[in-house]
Amino acid sequence: MRIACIGEAMIELSMAGEAAHVGVAGDTLNTAIYLHRSAPELQVDYVTNLGDDPFSDQIKTFIANQNIGTDAITMMPGASPGLYAITTSETGERSFTYWRSASAARGMFQAGDTCDFSSLSQYDAVYLSGISMAILPHPVRLALIDWLQNSDVQVIYDSNYRPRLWKDADTARKVTTAMWARADIALPSIDDEMELFEETADQVTARFAKHQGTGALKRSALGPLSLGVHVQQDYMAAPSVVDTTAAGDSFNGGYLGSLLSGSSQVDALMAGHNCAARVVQYRGAIIPA
Repeated sequence: MRIACIGEAMIELSMAGEAAHVGVAGDTLNTAIYLHRSAPELQVDYVTNLGDDPFSDQIKTFIANQNIGTDAITMMPGASPGLYAITTSETGERSFTYWRSASAARGMFQAGDTCDFSSLSQYDAVYLSGISMAILPHPVRLALIDWLQNSDVQVIYDSNYRPRLWKDADTARKVTTAMWARADIALPSIDDEMELFEETADQVTARFAKHQGTGALKRSALGPLSLGVHVQQDYMAAPSVVDTTAAGDSFNGGYLGSLLSGSSQVDALMAGHNCAARVVQYRGAIIPA
């Protein structure tokens, strides 16, 4: 099985006091890495644009060293990647500062005045997030939605709502609604959905109870709620929480690695939860392999 994870890979500064660790991360890249670690037999490629600067070379090398395919990465002359810094509170909650407005990834799928998504046809499944959609120019994201609606590729989506990346909430709601209607595997986070759609937790839960595909509604310490298949099981909380960065991304990777390898929904949910519970015990998005 071939899976394309689409999005933006950035330089990550993980702050610890006045010191900073320089790494590489991005929401869909985080998921790609944990997906491959969970199911190394699957072919996972990363789809993005990078520049021709040393940081872009560092990102591409990092992705390759994680055994993620890089053939679908386009290197754009004169461009550069985005940058972000993570700071965490004493309880492990994270906050971000971004420098990404001129990121090369914003030029994905653009060929002059047209859009070209033909490279995605070679994959069995594509995984993308609300961040993947938010960074694209609006005509490109609309064209991508149209292409996905007319394609047989399996679509996996996480809304991953970041208000600052969108022109306005109404645009984000329309795009997200279209993607939920198309998604074969839905991986929403309850907090993101509550904020974006101005709903209560019960309203979000009721809305996703009607989802026609499969997936999981992520609810932090409460554990995931199964979509499409009824599952009743308990989830152990992480013994300590150092950094919640990539908690949802790592859940997605563990869950998808298990599910796409043929495991049951029960086992896939537990695999996703256990993966996230390990990740939050480390600083930064990517923990040691």
